[in-house]
Amino acid sequence: MEHISQLTAEIRDKAAYPDILVISRIFLPKEAVIGEYMYNRCLQDPERVIVLAASCSGDKVFDEGQQFPVYRWFYPRYWRSGFVGNILKPFVNIVCSFVLAIKLYFRYHYRYIEWGHGYDFPSLLLLSYLLPIRFFIYLHGNDFLCTLHNPVLRSLFKLTLKRAEGIVCNSSYTQDYLRTALRLDTPTYVINPVIRPEKFGNNVGSPSSLDDLRVRVRQAYNIPDSAIVILSIGRLVKHKAFDQVIDNIPLLLTFGVDVHYIICGEGPSESELKSLVHRLRVDKCVHFAGYVAERELAGYYAACDIFAMLTLLDSKPNNMEGFGMVYLEASYFGKPIIAPRLGGVLDTVQHEENGILVNPNSGYEVFQAFNRLCKDQQLREQLGRKGKELAKRRTLHRSLYKSEGKNPIL
Repeated sequence: MEHISQLTAEIRDKAAYPDILVISRIFLPKEAVIGEYMYNRCLQDPERVIVLAASCSGDKVFDEGQQFPVYRWFYPRYWRSGFVGNILKPFVNIVCSFVLAIKLYFRYHYRYIEWGHGYDFPSLLLLSYLLPIRFFIYLHGNDFLCTLHNPVLRSLFKLTLKRAEGIVCNSSYTQDYLRTALRLDTPTYVINPVIRPEKFGNNVGSPSSLDDLRVRVRQAYNIPDSAIVILSIGRLVKHKAFDQVIDNIPLLLTFGVDVHYIICGEGPSESELKSLVHRLRVDKCVHFAGYVAERELAGYYAACDIFAMLTLLDSKPNNMEGFGMVYLEASYFGKPIIAPRLGGVLDTVQHEENGILVNPNSGYEVFQAFNRLCKDQQLREQLGRKGKELAKRRTLHRSLYKSEGKNPIL
């Protein structure tokens, strides 16, 4: 990791001619969807990028192992959580990213900025006036929703987007929402997140290792090898609709399915969900795994037969899920999916291709999907195989710089 005091050091040989400054306050090794997304972007063109990000735990060792230079602005440890940090962080992000971006320009003379999210955009707006650069801005959903409800921020944000060379959205849903909300002429591109197997550790390299993980996780919850396991992963909040999956467990048992349900995650709805499990008397079939680190998730994906998330549209005006990363991960592990027919899910789950899309408000439709997949092993395997194929497709970020503006799919 290189801090402000090291800006006069020599340019690393492994990035001798970088011309793209990638700025993201969220970056690995901190586990976060945006951080993972931007890291995967940098891996596509390591010889072209310089990274500027906020500091986080473990960043020094992580940064030293990268193929591109990484610079960080400093957060005191006690700011990384809590009331004081939440108030001061946005101000620090804007000031530090602005100052360091200018210093890095005089060192590298980069030609482009890729701003990794909609947060802290005033810094980007100022840089676009002061530096002879062009820029792209990435939008994921929640990162720009908060600006739309403040008239001043909305106007500044719209000006920023108008000045951009292009806007990169993480899903078609995010792109459509943006176009409806702001009606811009700036070119927009959809580049979905991709899977980086290394995030799951060294246990996903072969079928045999996944089989071992499958056995280990099932044994941990006393689940027979012959049972059907449904898996959900996410923060335990009401709009994630874990309760709708739980409601189907006693019905499936009644229909003769030996079914178990594993929930990975923590959140405010946990006690309510556990009460529902107790009330339905399915305590032995529903398992709360709590928080599971990314490196341990491979075992849970391997252990399940069906991945299900029936997320509802959140009624809160400042919350939007632009892309369902867990659906893509489930597909990568060859698992059939049951998902709602809405939002960013549609970029990941294709009906009757790698999963079944349902109306999450229709109890009958949801149960039929579960009952069908639980009883049809051939269908599960067919959807899983197609999911693996779809999970390997990716759009290259370098396509942003091609004059034809077409995104090649690999």
